[in-house]
Amino acid sequence: MKKIMNAESDVVEEMLSGYLSAYSRYYESLPENHHGILYKNRRKDKVSLLIGGGSGHEPLFAGFVGAGLADAAACGNIFASPNPQLIYETAQAIHEGKGVLFIYGCYAGDNMNFDMAEELCEFDDIPTAHVRVWDDCASAPKERIEDRRGIAGDVFVIKIAGAACDAGLDLQEVTRIASKARDNINTIGLALSPGSIPGLDKSTFELGDTEIEFGMGLHGEPGIERTQMQPAKQLVDRLYSELKSEMSLEKGDEIAVLVNGLGSTTLLELQIAYYELDKRLKEDGLRVYDSEVKSWCTCQEMGGFSITILRLDEELKKYYSASCFSPYFARGEIKE
Repeated sequence: MKKIMNAESDVVEEMLSGYLSAYSRYYESLPENHHGILYKNRRKDKVSLLIGGGSGHEPLFAGFVGAGLADAAACGNIFASPNPQLIYETAQAIHEGKGVLFIYGCYAGDNMNFDMAEELCEFDDIPTAHVRVWDDCASAPKERIEDRRGIAGDVFVIKIAGAACDAGLDLQEVTRIASKARDNINTIGLALSPGSIPGLDKSTFELGDTEIEFGMGLHGEPGIERTQMQPAKQLVDRLYSELKSEMSLEKGDEIAVLVNGLGSTTLLELQIAYYELDKRLKEDGLRVYDSEVKSWCTCQEMGGFSITILRLDEELKKYYSASCFSPYFARGEIKE
């Protein structure tokens, strides 16, 4: 696999160093550890928001550190959880006396390491809470919702949690609102081609030239059905029907929508997917409060896309609209 890199062992360190160098106006790192990314201009005297997970999903997670979003990110190696000490030290660096909320995808390694980091914070008298994002409705049935994976729905939860933190709410209330957002989000995607891990000769999984897989996980975990390539309208039909059924969407529901590219899918293709999705949303009488078409949560060069839907009420809409969605616009201070 061709990759623009030096030594395999240095990939994440050099990637994060490059990010910090390019955007040094906005970011700094933990002393001697570039895996902890801190926003320089974070607001004071509020609950701090720490996000994190494995690298290889860029711009998630480091790219979602900024004004109105997260105060810091703890970044692991490729597709690997950050270690507890890193998470703990990053939480220490951003704690403002009001506690720290951890937001991360629901994976065994992340769950274990963030739990251990919370224990370390407790010894240091730093109040913490966490919200595990489990939006991937293809990864487990509803009765085992806590076994579901966190994928592109992370970005909606981070956006709303960041706004709640900046509003000056206490740790318990920020956690409640972020959990409420998480519980009103679902995502499902499909893979057209695999991603890869830098340094390995083989892709993370194999698909035939004309094959696709519905419900594929963000690291190459198996999906729910492998079939042949189809026109965009049929692909969107399948994904939307899963979400509509899962969320019991009804006429008049107000929603936010994300069509997310998985790494190598062009914006041209993603816009076509949204064109097809928009027609179905209108036919069903759903009210789109906001929409975004971008590659926010990726798997290296995986081909494919996911659809995320967030059901909004007045409370969630208040915090959703209070902060930037895009990490690229969130680096500077938000103007009141």
